[in-house]
Amino acid sequence: MASKKVITVFGATGAQGGSVARSLLESKRFAVRAVTRDVTRPKAQVLRDLGAEVVKGDLNDAASVEAALKGAYGAFVVTNFWDHNSKEKEVCQGKLVADAAKRQGLQHVVYSGLENVKRLTGGQLEVPHFDGKGEVEEYFWSIGVPMTSVRMAAYFENFLTLWKPVKASGGDYYTLALPMGDVPMDGISVDDIGPIVSSIFNSPKEFVGKAVGLSAEALTVQQYADVFSKFLGKEVRDAKITPEAYEKLDFPAAEEMANMCRFYQMKPDRDVKLTRRLNQAVKSFSQFMSENRGALKGM
Repeated sequence: MASKKVITVFGATGAQGGSVARSLLESKRFAVRAVTRDVTRPKAQVLRDLGAEVVKGDLNDAASVEAALKGAYGAFVVTNFWDHNSKEKEVCQGKLVADAAKRQGLQHVVYSGLENVKRLTGGQLEVPHFDGKGEVEEYFWSIGVPMTSVRMAAYFENFLTLWKPVKASGGDYYTLALPMGDVPMDGISVDDIGPIVSSIFNSPKEFVGKAVGLSAEALTVQQYADVFSKFLGKEVRDAKITPEAYEKLDFPAAEEMANMCRFYQMKPDRDVKLTRRLNQAVKSFSQFMSENRGALKGM
């Protein structure tokens, strides 16, 4: 029996990379080389137990990236802007992997990308954690690496942290503050990304050279609030906050988040039908909240 083709998974102990590594291992169609900065982490051991080859690697270290890709058929690449809050650094990391993939002759790279909002809007909007990934997408294709970009919708997981409803001052209800107006916002659970990426690796002829917009469903802020109301047992309302008011909020990424929502209001391509074809078990927001209702305790 011929040995399985190797797919190198960067960020394999993180949310996206972990989901991809587990799904590829479960499919049993590929061998998985899981790349992590710390091979002693419990999550690294879990991947070993599932059958992955775990190797040390860092997107800032060209030699380790080169070694991680040697002999591989393909790779899943995810960069994390929020590790350093630098678009320039994220672009450098992505280009480093692209160059190594080109040298090693990889046949299929799946890159966790997003749109270059600054270019698409003629500089009217800047969303650094999108724009850097968009630049990297363009670079992969420009140097001829066979690549599929998967463009994620907003993570449902963000509703349990950054976007959690807050109790209204002087009221017996909660508010959900996202500056989307009445425009539906696409969402997806990060756990559902792995099976999608696995499906894409299984169909290179269909997906190489394409950008694929992913979404489990698109809901208005009030519809997201209605789901919260159901699981909280308390009324949650859309705060009806504008992008102009949101960008003045007192947290570091407020302006960037406001611009992201301005871009989301332009309805970038996210394909619910294709997403559900690639992962028939993809969760709706209501299903996601049902699985995570424990995170609402104390509200």
